[in-house]
Amino acid sequence: MILVTGATGKVGRQVVAQLRDAGVGVRALVRDPQSAALPAGVELARGDLTDAQSVQRAAEGVDAVFLVWPLPAVEGAYDVLAAVEKHAGRVVHLSAHGVPDDDSGEPEPGILGTHTAIERAIRGSGLEWTLLRAGGFAANTLGWAEQIRGGDVVRGAHARATRSLIHEADIAAVAVRALTTDELVGAAPHLTGPQALTQAEQVRTIGEVLARGLEFEEIGEAEAAAAYEAQGLPPEYAQGIVAAHRHMVAEPETVSPAVERITGRPGRTYREWVADHVADFS
Repeated sequence: MILVTGATGKVGRQVVAQLRDAGVGVRALVRDPQSAALPAGVELARGDLTDAQSVQRAAEGVDAVFLVWPLPAVEGAYDVLAAVEKHAGRVVHLSAHGVPDDDSGEPEPGILGTHTAIERAIRGSGLEWTLLRAGGFAANTLGWAEQIRGGDVVRGAHARATRSLIHEADIAAVAVRALTTDELVGAAPHLTGPQALTQAEQVRTIGEVLARGLEFEEIGEAEAAAAYEAQGLPPEYAQGIVAAHRHMVAEPETVSPAVERITGRPGRTYREWVADHVADFS
């Protein structure tokens, strides 16, 4: 039995579906079982990552846990890990590329700092672990969906920022391998898509799939950060994203072979991801 947190999110939903397809027992931690809309046969456990006791109840009798930590504050993660460790033997954490292997020094503020602190806690636990250090999620470009539904121009900072975006189904495929075999115990694979595209090329790809002429229009960093904050991101996260895009102009993200090496199949392209999400942009 595998406990999946973040089970109704983009990656978690894929993990649940792929585990079920593999015939593995799945328990999903969900806030509202009635609206979860997960596959038949999935056991639903009402709970929330902000409530470590609910996680502990959900972890009873499971062998492994897929851990997503979408919250900006890291403190609650320690209680959740302690709850998991009371029952499960393994945790697979959806982390982020750029987390240092070196445990010295204080974690930096923002997303990477949060994942750094959680990784250190996991490595210091008694659990078997795998750390999925994913690069940019293709699903993050759904942040452009409202603009695309309203016109043919996507506005953002740094059109030439280059990312090797990964399909959530590929992250899930690696997670399933880590949860159900011993092949990735103690590993921290860098997961990316199979190609690197600028933000302008990403927008153009969406337009080609939708049969529309979409364009990327550059705006300043302050305006771009404000737009991320309007979507609900904390200011330090919004500013961190814009700064990362600035960095990716000079130093484009690299492409990692890990998805194909681990799963035995090439990673899905960004165009394939867009085709899978046409309804989200329409």
